[in-house]
Amino acid sequence: MSYRFLPQAEHDLSDAIDYYEICQPGLGTEFLIEIRQTIARILEYPDGWAQVSDNARRGLTNRFPYEIIYAIENDSVLILAVANQHRHPDFWKNR
Repeated sequence: MSYRFLPQAEHDLSDAIDYYEICQPGLGTEFLIEIRQTIARILEYPDGWAQVSDNARRGLTNRFPYEIIYAIENDSVLILAVANQHRHPDFWKNR
C-alpha cells in the first residue's frame, strides 16, 4: 500500500518539524522519524484506527502529541493532516 500527503498536510508536517527543531536541535528529526513509524503502522493496518468522520481515520504517534488524519482511497492512504492534539480538533475537515 502506498501513501501521499495533501499539500496542507505536508505544510503541517514541515511546520511541526521546524517547531521541534527550534525547541531542541535534532528533535525535529526525531519527530519526523516518529511520523514515519506511525505512517508505517497505518499502512500495515489501515482499517485498524479510530474513525473521526465518515471517510477519515486517525493514527496516533507514540512520543509526540500528534495524530495523522487519513483517508483510504483504493489501495492508497491519503494523509489529510498531521495534527497537534492540542489544536482545534476539526481544523482539517475542510480539506
